[in-house]
Amino acid sequence: MISFTLMMIFAAYMLGSVSSAIMVSYLFGKGDPRTQGSGNPGATNVLRIAGPFAAVIVLVFDILKGTVSVYAAFLFGVDAISIGVIAIAACLGHMYPVFFKFKGGKGVATALGCLISLDFNLAGLLLGTWLLVVILTGYSSLAAIVTVTLAPIYTLLFKPDYVYPVIMLSALIIWQHRDNIRRLLGGKESKIWKKGNVNE
Repeated sequence: MISFTLMMIFAAYMLGSVSSAIMVSYLFGKGDPRTQGSGNPGATNVLRIAGPFAAVIVLVFDILKGTVSVYAAFLFGVDAISIGVIAIAACLGHMYPVFFKFKGGKGVATALGCLISLDFNLAGLLLGTWLLVVILTGYSSLAAIVTVTLAPIYTLLFKPDYVYPVIMLSALIIWQHRDNIRRLLGGKESKIWKKGNVNE
């Protein structure tokens, strides 16, 4: 079972390493998103570079990377802690993709995909939190930070067995947003709907 779990972790990382933002951006003739805007290959950057349709494709694919990885682990009866590690592996693949010189995105959509597999109510609450913060503040990055900070609390309500893995996942996402946190504190972060904003 240990060898099988390790195989699942490896598979999750490899799936996470498939960067839809880079592929879709090239498909739409916009080039590498890592060389434009914030340099972040994520849905928000693609939204500004290639438009909403391209961004939706990226968002859906990035969510599926997490959903498929975790749901497959569920189907094979992997234990809660190992599922948490598999989820983290999928996010690490997105953040540090082996196919793209280890320069990836921040993992928010992939993490959401992982949590969708845990519980639809949990995922809905997380998505609702993100949308609420974006509507109230206009900051995509702040919405992501607030959402993942609350994720362990929400998980405690719906899936308490997975609190510790979600804490690890949340810490990883917050770490990826450290530059955004500095810009937010310094009043230099741009809002998601402002033309030219590509920070996520």
